[in-house]
Amino acid sequence: MAFPIITADQRLAEKRGIKGCILGPSGIGKTSLLWTVEADKTLFFDLEAGDLAVEGWTGDAIRPRTWQECRDFAVFIGGPNPALRDEQPYSQAHYDAVCEKFGDPISLDKYDTVFIDSITVAGRLCLQWCKGQPQAFSERSGKPDTRGAYGLHGQEMIAWLTHLQHTRNKNIWFVGILDEKIDDFNRKVFAPQIDGSKTALELPGIVDQVITLAEIQSDDGQRYRAFINHTLNPYGYPAKDRSGRLDVIEEPHLGRLMTKIHGPVTPASDRLSFARPAPIETQTNTEARSSASMQPRDTAHPEHKGAQ
Repeated sequence: MAFPIITADQRLAEKRGIKGCILGPSGIGKTSLLWTVEADKTLFFDLEAGDLAVEGWTGDAIRPRTWQECRDFAVFIGGPNPALRDEQPYSQAHYDAVCEKFGDPISLDKYDTVFIDSITVAGRLCLQWCKGQPQAFSERSGKPDTRGAYGLHGQEMIAWLTHLQHTRNKNIWFVGILDEKIDDFNRKVFAPQIDGSKTALELPGIVDQVITLAEIQSDDGQRYRAFINHTLNPYGYPAKDRSGRLDVIEEPHLGRLMTKIHGPVTPASDRLSFARPAPIETQTNTEARSSASMQPRDTAHPEHKGAQ
Protein backbone atom coordinates (compact mmCIF):
# COMPACT_ATOMS: atom_id res chain seq x y z
CA MET A 1 0.00 0.00 0.00
CA ALA A 2 1.43 3.35 -1.06
CA PHE A 3 1.72 6.21 1.39
CA PRO A 4 -1.60 8.12 1.05
CA ILE A 5 -0.29 11.47 -0.15
CA ILE A 6 -2.89 13.78 -1.64
CA THR A 7 -1.24 15.60 -4.49
CA ALA A 8 -1.72 19.31 -5.09
CA ASP A 9 -3.77 18.62 -8.23
CA GLN A 10 -6.04 16.21 -6.36
CA ARG A 11 -6.50 18.63 -3.48
CA LEU A 12 -7.29 21.56 -5.76
CA ALA A 13 -9.78 19.46 -7.73
CA GLU A 14 -11.75 18.47 -4.63
CA LYS A 15 -15.21 19.87 -4.09
CA ARG A 16 -15.07 21.98 -0.95
CA GLY A 17 -18.01 22.92 1.18
CA ILE A 18 -18.16 26.08 3.27
CA LYS A 19 -18.60 25.69 7.01
CA GLY A 20 -19.80 28.86 8.63
CA CYS A 21 -21.76 30.45 11.42
CA ILE A 22 -24.12 33.39 10.96
CA LEU A 23 -24.85 35.34 14.13
CA GLY A 24 -27.24 38.19 14.66
CA PRO A 25 -29.81 39.66 17.05
CA SER A 26 -33.34 38.32 17.12
CA GLY A 27 -35.50 39.63 14.29
CA ILE A 28 -32.63 40.76 12.06
CA GLY A 29 -33.60 38.25 9.33
CA LYS A 30 -31.32 35.25 9.82
CA THR A 31 -33.90 32.60 8.91
CA SER A 32 -35.01 34.71 5.94
CA LEU A 33 -31.60 34.09 4.38
CA LEU A 34 -33.15 30.87 3.08
CA TRP A 35 -34.83 33.01 0.43
CA THR A 36 -31.37 33.84 -0.96
CA VAL A 37 -30.22 30.24 -1.59
CA GLU A 38 -31.31 27.62 -4.11
CA ALA A 39 -34.30 25.90 -2.53
CA ASP A 40 -33.95 22.63 -4.44
CA LYS A 41 -30.33 22.23 -3.27
CA THR A 42 -30.77 23.29 0.36
CA LEU A 43 -31.83 21.21 3.36
CA PHE A 44 -33.40 23.23 6.17
CA PHE A 45 -32.41 21.82 9.59
CA ASP A 46 -35.34 23.35 11.46
CA LEU A 47 -34.73 23.29 15.21
CA GLU A 48 -36.56 26.47 16.18
CA ALA A 49 -39.93 25.74 14.56
CA GLY A 50 -39.74 29.37 13.50
CA ASP A 51 -40.32 28.95 9.79
CA LEU A 52 -43.05 31.59 9.57
CA ALA A 53 -40.45 33.92 8.05
CA VAL A 54 -39.97 31.49 5.15
CA GLU A 55 -43.58 30.49 4.62
CA GLY A 56 -43.84 29.58 0.96
CA TRP A 57 -40.16 28.62 0.64
CA THR A 58 -40.06 25.50 -1.52
CA GLY A 59 -37.05 23.68 -0.02
CA ASP A 60 -36.98 20.47 2.03
CA ALA A 61 -36.68 20.42 5.82
CA ILE A 62 -36.01 18.10 8.74
CA ARG A 63 -37.25 18.81 12.28
CA PRO A 64 -35.24 17.16 15.06
CA ARG A 65 -36.88 17.37 18.47
CA THR A 66 -34.24 15.63 20.62
CA TRP A 67 -30.47 15.68 20.94
CA GLN A 68 -30.28 12.05 19.87
CA GLU A 69 -32.00 12.99 16.61
CA CYS A 70 -29.51 15.83 16.13
CA ARG A 71 -26.65 13.36 16.50
CA ASP A 72 -28.33 10.88 14.15
CA PHE A 73 -28.82 13.49 11.44
CA ALA A 74 -25.22 14.68 11.87
CA VAL A 75 -23.75 11.22 11.27
CA PHE A 76 -26.21 10.61 8.42
CA ILE A 77 -25.09 13.84 6.73
CA GLY A 78 -21.38 13.64 7.53
CA GLY A 79 -20.76 9.89 7.44
CA PRO A 80 -18.85 7.84 10.04
CA ASN A 81 -15.69 8.86 11.85
CA PRO A 82 -13.23 5.93 11.54
CA ALA A 83 -11.29 7.09 14.61
CA LEU A 84 -14.15 6.32 17.01
CA ARG A 85 -15.06 3.11 18.80
CA ASP A 86 -18.31 1.35 18.00
CA GLU A 87 -19.99 2.43 21.23
CA GLN A 88 -19.29 6.11 20.54
CA PRO A 89 -21.58 8.46 18.62
CA TYR A 90 -20.59 9.20 15.01
CA SER A 91 -18.78 5.85 14.77
CA GLN A 92 -19.22 3.29 11.99
CA ALA A 93 -21.70 1.36 14.14
CA HIS A 94 -23.72 4.52 14.77
CA TYR A 95 -23.70 5.33 11.06
CA ASP A 96 -24.84 1.82 10.11
CA ALA A 97 -27.70 1.96 12.62
CA VAL A 98 -28.82 5.35 11.32
CA CYS A 99 -28.67 4.20 7.69
CA GLU A 100 -30.84 1.23 8.62
CA LYS A 101 -33.29 3.67 10.21
CA PHE A 102 -33.30 6.45 7.58
CA GLY A 103 -32.41 4.55 4.42
CA ASP A 104 -29.73 5.09 1.81
CA PRO A 105 -27.75 8.32 2.44
CA ILE A 106 -27.57 8.82 -1.32
CA SER A 107 -30.85 10.70 -0.85
CA LEU A 108 -28.77 13.59 0.51
CA ASP A 109 -26.65 13.92 -2.62
CA LYS A 110 -29.01 16.46 -4.15
CA TYR A 111 -28.34 18.93 -1.33
CA ASP A 112 -25.35 21.24 -1.56
CA THR A 113 -26.21 23.26 1.55
CA VAL A 114 -27.47 22.39 5.03
CA PHE A 115 -28.94 25.39 6.87
CA ILE A 116 -29.08 24.70 10.64
CA ASP A 117 -31.42 27.05 12.49
CA SER A 118 -30.34 27.37 15.15
CA ILE A 119 -27.25 26.42 17.12
CA THR A 120 -28.84 28.22 20.07
CA VAL A 121 -31.69 25.69 20.20
CA ALA A 122 -29.30 22.81 19.51
CA GLY A 123 -27.41 23.82 22.65
CA ARG A 124 -30.62 23.76 24.69
CA LEU A 125 -31.56 20.29 23.45
CA CYS A 126 -28.06 19.09 24.21
CA LEU A 127 -28.12 20.47 27.75
CA GLN A 128 -31.51 18.88 28.42
CA TRP A 129 -30.11 15.52 27.34
CA CYS A 130 -26.91 15.99 29.36
CA LYS A 131 -28.84 16.64 32.57
CA GLY A 132 -30.18 13.09 32.42
CA GLN A 133 -26.81 11.37 31.93
CA PRO A 134 -24.74 9.72 34.72
CA GLN A 135 -22.07 12.44 34.45
CA ALA A 136 -24.66 14.98 35.60
CA PHE A 137 -25.01 13.35 39.03
CA SER A 138 -22.61 13.20 41.93
CA GLU A 139 -21.12 9.74 42.47
CA ARG A 140 -21.03 10.31 46.21
CA SER A 141 -24.46 11.78 46.93
CA GLY A 142 -26.40 10.99 43.78
CA LYS A 143 -27.60 14.59 43.59
CA PRO A 144 -27.55 16.58 40.33
CA ASP A 145 -24.11 17.96 39.51
CA THR A 146 -24.45 21.11 37.42
CA ARG A 147 -20.75 21.28 36.63
CA GLY A 148 -20.80 17.71 35.36
CA ALA A 149 -23.80 18.46 33.15
CA TYR A 150 -22.18 21.53 31.62
CA GLY A 151 -18.89 19.69 31.16
CA LEU A 152 -20.65 16.95 29.20
CA HIS A 153 -22.61 19.60 27.30
CA GLY A 154 -19.40 21.22 26.07
CA GLN A 155 -17.97 17.88 24.94
CA GLU A 156 -21.17 16.90 23.13
CA MET A 157 -21.57 20.22 21.32
CA ILE A 158 -17.95 20.34 20.16
CA ALA A 159 -18.14 16.74 18.92
CA TRP A 160 -21.36 17.53 17.00
CA LEU A 161 -19.95 20.69 15.43
CA THR A 162 -16.64 19.05 14.57
CA HIS A 163 -18.34 16.11 12.89
CA LEU A 164 -20.44 18.40 10.70
CA GLN A 165 -17.34 20.49 9.96
CA HIS A 166 -15.74 17.41 8.37
CA THR A 167 -18.55 17.06 5.83
CA ARG A 168 -16.27 18.12 3.01
CA ASN A 169 -18.63 18.19 0.04
CA LYS A 170 -21.47 20.25 1.56
CA ASN A 171 -21.96 23.79 2.77
CA ILE A 172 -22.94 23.75 6.44
CA TRP A 173 -24.30 26.96 7.95
CA PHE A 174 -25.05 27.30 11.66
CA VAL A 175 -27.37 30.16 12.55
CA GLY A 176 -27.39 31.59 16.06
CA ILE A 177 -28.53 34.51 18.17
CA LEU A 178 -25.92 37.15 19.03
CA ASP A 179 -26.10 38.64 22.51
CA GLU A 180 -24.93 42.17 23.27
CA LYS A 181 -23.58 42.70 26.78
CA ILE A 182 -21.75 45.32 28.83
CA ASP A 183 -18.62 44.09 30.60
CA ASP A 184 -17.16 45.21 33.93
CA PHE A 185 -15.38 48.11 32.23
CA ASN A 186 -18.60 49.40 30.65
CA ARG A 187 -17.55 48.18 27.21
CA LYS A 188 -19.93 46.68 24.69
CA VAL A 189 -19.14 43.03 23.92
CA PHE A 190 -20.85 40.43 21.74
CA ALA A 191 -21.14 36.68 22.24
CA PRO A 192 -23.18 33.83 20.68
CA GLN A 193 -26.21 32.84 22.72
CA ILE A 194 -25.34 29.22 23.55
CA ASP A 195 -25.70 27.44 26.89
CA GLY A 196 -22.33 27.00 28.55
CA SER A 197 -19.13 28.83 27.66
CA LYS A 198 -17.07 26.14 25.92
CA THR A 199 -19.07 26.04 22.68
CA ALA A 200 -19.16 29.81 22.21
CA LEU A 201 -15.42 30.06 22.82
CA GLU A 202 -14.40 27.23 20.48
CA LEU A 203 -16.94 27.73 17.69
CA PRO A 204 -14.89 30.38 15.79
CA GLY A 205 -11.95 27.99 15.62
CA ILE A 206 -14.04 25.15 14.20
CA VAL A 207 -15.83 26.80 11.28
CA ASP A 208 -14.33 28.55 8.25
CA GLN A 209 -16.51 31.64 8.31
CA VAL A 210 -17.96 33.61 11.21
CA ILE A 211 -20.38 36.23 9.93
CA THR A 212 -22.45 38.74 11.84
CA LEU A 213 -25.69 39.90 10.27
CA ALA A 214 -26.02 43.38 11.70
CA GLU A 215 -27.75 46.71 11.24
CA ILE A 216 -25.28 49.35 10.07
CA GLN A 217 -25.71 53.10 9.85
CA SER A 218 -24.31 54.85 6.79
CA ASP A 219 -22.66 58.27 6.76
CA ASP A 220 -25.93 59.91 5.75
CA GLY A 221 -27.77 58.36 8.71
CA GLN A 222 -29.63 55.63 6.85
CA ARG A 223 -29.68 52.17 8.41
CA TYR A 224 -29.30 48.94 6.48
CA ARG A 225 -28.54 45.26 7.08
CA ALA A 226 -25.15 43.83 6.14
CA PHE A 227 -22.81 40.90 6.63
CA ILE A 228 -19.72 41.73 8.71
CA ASN A 229 -16.94 39.34 7.67
CA HIS A 230 -13.52 40.42 8.94
CA THR A 231 -12.12 39.95 12.43
CA LEU A 232 -10.74 43.49 12.33
CA ASN A 233 -13.91 45.50 11.83
CA PRO A 234 -14.87 48.93 13.19
CA TYR A 235 -18.01 47.64 14.91
CA GLY A 236 -16.52 45.05 17.26
CA TYR A 237 -18.70 42.24 15.92
CA PRO A 238 -17.40 38.65 15.95
CA ALA A 239 -16.30 37.76 12.43
CA LYS A 240 -13.76 35.67 10.54
CA ASP A 241 -13.02 35.06 6.87
CA ARG A 242 -10.85 32.03 6.22
CA SER A 243 -11.45 32.23 2.47
CA GLY A 244 -9.74 35.60 2.07
CA ARG A 245 -12.24 36.55 -0.64
CA LEU A 246 -14.74 38.68 1.26
CA ASP A 247 -14.80 42.39 2.00
CA VAL A 248 -15.38 43.71 5.50
CA ILE A 249 -19.02 44.43 4.60
CA GLU A 250 -21.04 42.34 2.15
CA GLU A 251 -24.68 42.43 1.13
CA PRO A 252 -26.90 40.10 3.21
CA HIS A 253 -27.40 37.58 0.40
CA LEU A 254 -26.15 34.12 1.36
CA GLY A 255 -26.30 32.70 -2.15
CA ARG A 256 -24.11 35.39 -3.67
CA LEU A 257 -21.81 35.25 -0.64
CA MET A 258 -21.16 31.53 -1.22
CA THR A 259 -20.58 32.19 -4.92
CA LYS A 260 -17.95 34.77 -4.01
CA ILE A 261 -16.25 32.41 -1.54
CA HIS A 262 -16.14 29.67 -4.18
CA GLY A 263 -14.80 32.12 -6.77
CA PRO A 264 -11.21 32.44 -8.02
CA VAL A 265 -8.75 32.90 -5.22
CA THR A 266 -6.51 35.95 -5.10
CA PRO A 267 -2.80 35.03 -4.98
CA ALA A 268 -1.47 34.94 -1.45
CA SER A 269 1.13 37.58 -2.27
CA ASP A 270 -1.67 40.02 -3.16
CA ARG A 271 -4.04 39.38 -0.26
CA LEU A 272 -1.61 38.81 2.61
CA SER A 273 0.50 41.55 4.10
CA PHE A 274 3.49 40.79 6.30
CA ALA A 275 4.90 44.30 6.56
CA ARG A 276 4.67 46.37 9.68
CA PRO A 277 2.34 49.36 9.25
CA ALA A 278 4.09 52.68 8.81
CA PRO A 279 3.87 54.97 11.86
CA ILE A 280 1.21 57.63 11.61
CA GLU A 281 2.46 61.19 11.89
CA THR A 282 0.17 62.98 14.33
CA GLN A 283 -0.04 66.66 15.09
CA THR A 284 0.82 66.05 18.74
CA ASN A 285 4.05 64.24 17.88
CA THR A 286 5.03 66.96 15.40
CA GLU A 287 4.44 69.73 17.94
CA ALA A 288 6.39 67.84 20.61
CA ARG A 289 9.42 67.45 18.35
CA SER A 290 9.19 71.09 17.27
CA SER A 291 9.05 72.25 20.89
CA ALA A 292 12.00 70.06 21.83
CA SER A 293 14.10 71.46 19.00
CA MET A 294 13.52 75.02 20.26
CA GLN A 295 14.80 74.25 23.78
CA PRO A 296 18.45 75.31 24.49
CA ARG A 297 20.76 72.34 24.76
CA ASP A 298 23.02 71.99 27.78
CA THR A 299 25.88 69.73 26.75
CA ALA A 300 27.69 69.94 30.06
CA HIS A 301 27.86 66.82 32.19
CA PRO A 302 25.31 67.00 35.05
CA GLU A 303 28.05 66.58 37.64
CA HIS A 304 29.95 69.64 36.37
CA LYS A 305 27.03 72.07 36.12
CA GLY A 306 27.76 73.70 39.45
CA ALA A 307 31.41 74.24 38.60
CA GLN A 308 30.74 76.25 35.46
